[in-house]
Amino acid sequence: MSEPDIFYILGNKVRRDLLSHLTCTECYFSFLSSKVSVSSTAVAKHLKIMEREGILKSYEREGPFIGPARKYYNIAISRTYVTTVTPNLFWYRGLDLGEFSFEKAEIDLTHIPLEHESLLQMVNSFLELTSELEKILQALQAVESRRDRLMKELKERYLQEIGDMTQLAILHYLLLAGEATIEDLSDRLNLKEREVLVKAQELDKFIPLIIKDGAIKIDEEKLKQKLGGV
Repeated sequence: MSEPDIFYILGNKVRRDLLSHLTCTECYFSFLSSKVSVSSTAVAKHLKIMEREGILKSYEREGPFIGPARKYYNIAISRTYVTTVTPNLFWYRGLDLGEFSFEKAEIDLTHIPLEHESLLQMVNSFLELTSELEKILQALQAVESRRDRLMKELKERYLQEIGDMTQLAILHYLLLAGEATIEDLSDRLNLKEREVLVKAQELDKFIPLIIKDGAIKIDEEKLKQKLGGV
């Protein structure tokens, strides 16, 4: 299969929202439709586009109750995309995520001059900078592979021990975004703001949060205290 047109996929907010929900768990069609503010016909169109591009895959599975099988969707790729867009550069790379033993990167730009006397020197410096960039990409690939694996383990543990998908969705977003407003979470989760607040307060019993002035973030200081046994 050819490389998916990731910029086309991510250029639409509904598709971004659908992908956000699918990073929490695999979802069946009617659940996804309930989580975005467009018609089920539009959702079906967006899912079809992403499946055609190889971003998603679907399958049917019998539910716990008597009735027709449900169609489920999950994300079919594990890649990080890096891009640079300037008046002089348009460049992007897809990095496959897997198990990487890369542990340390040392970037040294001191030997690459800022000023050049000839075209050959410029070309040589560009190639040396590209070599340093490759080190950064290898490090990013390793970091994202470990984050991806840890997020998978974290979701499984949270569902086993706590079992609340909405709490998990809030935690998932906070881990990735760092901070979120209640309004933003309400929009993303398709819940009323007071429902988001209640779920965040429940989540705070397990993962320390700072809930203040309509914003929510993980309380890293209290988290470290709990880990230290204080």
